[in-house]
Amino acid sequence: MTTVASLPIAAEQFQIRPDITFLNHGSFGACPRPVFDTYQQWQRTLENDPVEFLGRQITGLIKEAREPLAAYLGTQADNIVFVNNTTVGVNIVARSLALKPGDEVLATDHEYGASDRTWRFQCTQRDIRYINQPIPLPLESEEQMVEHLWQGVTPRTKVIFVSHITSPTALTFPVARICERARAEGILTVIDGAHAPGQVPLNLDELGADFYIGNCHKWLCAPKGSAFLYANPERQALLQPLIVSWGYESLNPGPSLFQDHFGWLGTDDPAAYLSVPSAIAFQREHNWDSVRAACHDLAIHARQEVNKLFGTKPISPDDATWWSQMVAIQVPDGDATTLHRQLREEWNIEIPITPWNGRRFIRVSIQAYNKPADVERLLTALRAIFA
Repeated sequence: MTTVASLPIAAEQFQIRPDITFLNHGSFGACPRPVFDTYQQWQRTLENDPVEFLGRQITGLIKEAREPLAAYLGTQADNIVFVNNTTVGVNIVARSLALKPGDEVLATDHEYGASDRTWRFQCTQRDIRYINQPIPLPLESEEQMVEHLWQGVTPRTKVIFVSHITSPTALTFPVARICERARAEGILTVIDGAHAPGQVPLNLDELGADFYIGNCHKWLCAPKGSAFLYANPERQALLQPLIVSWGYESLNPGPSLFQDHFGWLGTDDPAAYLSVPSAIAFQREHNWDSVRAACHDLAIHARQEVNKLFGTKPISPDDATWWSQMVAIQVPDGDATTLHRQLREEWNIEIPITPWNGRRFIRVSIQAYNKPADVERLLTALRAIFA
């Protein structure tokens, strides 16, 4: 089995505390030292001359930072804007779309809690139905998943909202198939790509989503507070700014209202956005395709051993089509908070325990800084706790 330890990147490149077995990259990511240095350099530059930086340079600097991110995502720079996190992007889209009473927004029962709350809030305010269509496990084919989803489609379905990689179950959903079928039926698509950039290849122009929101601070390893909102050029006019600022009636209009409305939201620290190109370069320099493959192999080992320990079954095939560096593994029923506390306080293992549809999952994230010994420590802890 290929291991992360064989790759030309060391745990010392990251700032994770050495006394913690950190198997939770999926929650907030971790920023490599060279990228974090770039982040702090931008902050110093800002503080050295704030008016020059924010008053005269920032528009050009943000555009320069969007260019490599857009190329990485397979789109044009004018099709994306920076946002602080995926939740902000989902709020922008949910609040903007001109839905009417009786319309329906279809999602799955695998969605992230903050996104579910966003849609429920908006739909309740406007008498719109928000539906979490069950996608039962295990899944064996992309066609099976799409057919489960489409059982919730009705003539009132105006929007399909679905995660590219789910948070509770860590599954990669076939969003290209979903977008293609939805477009053919005149349904808007909004994709929550919080876990996708850096973990799976992306080509947003080919993907076909109307809106796609993704984090850069998770698997792309950029600083916290860096994410993006993509809008298909045909749909950009549908979006309304959450915060109205100078760009709403710009004295120097840019290439589109999309850029004007979301490019400047008031005084803020843009250092995280400006550091995204450094994160992309870091992963390119360290042959990240190989890193991902090695991480997937180690995660396969973790899933096999945990399944063997508890006699549980995988919720999807081992194929990287279904998951990459993050995997959800069913463990015996019980209180999720208690198990999480035991692993953290008694074993110094940081890992999320997720209750989902009456089951309890342990979600293992494997990043470049993880070693086989991290997985072995998890297995040792689980054997002791459940003995």
